[in-house]
Amino acid sequence: MSSRDFIFFSVFIVTLFELISSVPQAYAIGKYEDQSFKPSSPFSQALETLQNKTGYTFKSIGLLRRAMTHSSFSRENNKALSTLGTHIIETSVSVHSLEENIDMSSKELNNLISEISNVDSSCAVDGMRLWLQKVVRVSPKTDPSTATIVCGAFRAMFGAIAIDSGSTDEAGNVFWSVHNGKIGRAASL
Repeated sequence: MSSRDFIFFSVFIVTLFELISSVPQAYAIGKYEDQSFKPSSPFSQALETLQNKTGYTFKSIGLLRRAMTHSSFSRENNKALSTLGTHIIETSVSVHSLEENIDMSSKELNNLISEISNVDSSCAVDGMRLWLQKVVRVSPKTDPSTATIVCGAFRAMFGAIAIDSGSTDEAGNVFWSVHNGKIGRAASL
């Protein structure tokens, strides 16, 4: 093999390797998703149903997949998205509350934020109403219906919406539509 052929071959192999290694990452972040794709697995169908229930359609379904993946199931999980979602919900509650009553005390505001963020009385109730306990992926030894797991997935969904839409306001708007627009406890099941 001549040196010219060797260089051509080497460049070809490196280019091919780069192309092949970038495809899974592109699919993971939704760059090559086919919008006409019909979900076939139960998990994909559950994600489709969840999008219909929330009224938000993901451009990158991989974000919703991650939001519905507990750390017991995979290292690629919803923890960071849940943290973001928590802050989005708290900010949205603060803005809505102060729009309604700018004279509200900080104590009253903190109480409202705590009430909406409460795992048992609000967050998990909203998540259960969306049937997240049936959607979230967990290890076989983990109970997906525990309040903390449902609440984590619920919060992560809003983090995923913020990243997908590029807007925390959009995520907040979806939160209010899911929460039935009420400040305070979630609507009952």
